[in-house]
Amino acid sequence: MNHKLDEFKIISVFNHKGGVSKTTTTYNIGWKLADKGYKVLLVDGDPQCNLTGLLLKEDFEDYYMGEHSYNNIKDAVRPAFEGAPQPIKAIDCYSPSENQNLYLIPGHMDLSEYDPALSLALNSNNAITTLQNLPGSFYELIKLCVDKYSIDYVLIDMNPGLSAINQTFFISSDAFIIPTNPDPFSIMALKTMSKILPRWRQWANNYAPVFSSATYPLPQRSPKFAGEIIQRFNLRNKKPAAAYNDKITEIQNFIENNFLSILKPVDMVYDITEAKTANYIDSYCLAQIPEFGALNQRSHEHGVPIFALSEEQMGTTGPVKAQMLEKQKELNTIFEKLTNAIIKTVK
Repeated sequence: MNHKLDEFKIISVFNHKGGVSKTTTTYNIGWKLADKGYKVLLVDGDPQCNLTGLLLKEDFEDYYMGEHSYNNIKDAVRPAFEGAPQPIKAIDCYSPSENQNLYLIPGHMDLSEYDPALSLALNSNNAITTLQNLPGSFYELIKLCVDKYSIDYVLIDMNPGLSAINQTFFISSDAFIIPTNPDPFSIMALKTMSKILPRWRQWANNYAPVFSSATYPLPQRSPKFAGEIIQRFNLRNKKPAAAYNDKITEIQNFIENNFLSILKPVDMVYDITEAKTANYIDSYCLAQIPEFGALNQRSHEHGVPIFALSEEQMGTTGPVKAQMLEKQKELNTIFEKLTNAIIKTVK
């Protein structure tokens, strides 16, 4: 099945709090969209390079030592950061043999080296001409790769933190999804983002004209909230264990009653009516995803998401295999609904 959007959409997956499974979320949503026939570009914006590791698997080290070593996000935007005469060019994106609709701009462990210069560029009001091309450089790379591979959806796995690089990724997006987990710090993180994200977007609105004459202008995008995902909790009798249930409710209530009330007046929230009408979601909570259990290890062993594992790859028999198959079916349904909700909303 082949799809084509009128215009590619960029979705950033972001929470400045770590440990919320943002990389796994990006990986699984991207793979699902690709399974549905969309061309998907994954961008690893985290110096930890976990998304790159998931896709490259055992070839990870060789990739950065061999002939393709320059095909990564840091080296690709180097011309802008070093003031080189040659322009930024599309790289040869990695594509896993198991899913040829999926492409990757690999990460780089030293990407954060660019953060001080980028921060200066964002705060200098374009007074320093040597810095004027930096804020638009990542978007330029993404756009060139989108054109090269006829991409429909771009998913950016942002690093945890409130860095200048993250600000640049965010203002390059059409949509943002916030992964959370039910712990005491999630509400604190959401409160911080409710203050910071509107400021980032307002900065882009104010300064787009200032950077309009740059070789790589600021993107004309308006990031909007598409929903949160709550994950990393255990089930008991097919329901979240009591220790998690109150926190899950607290996160949902904060999003619906506080977070949205701050973002809606500044036009930073998607209309989810279509996704709700289709029964993919009933609120801005896109999904509640329990721990993957034994499927997680099998997924890493075979380099495919848990819902793409074959029965042979599960490597078990009898009741254990039956339990794994049932768990896989449940998780597949969750990711199907989640991905369909994104398709209905972000367009």
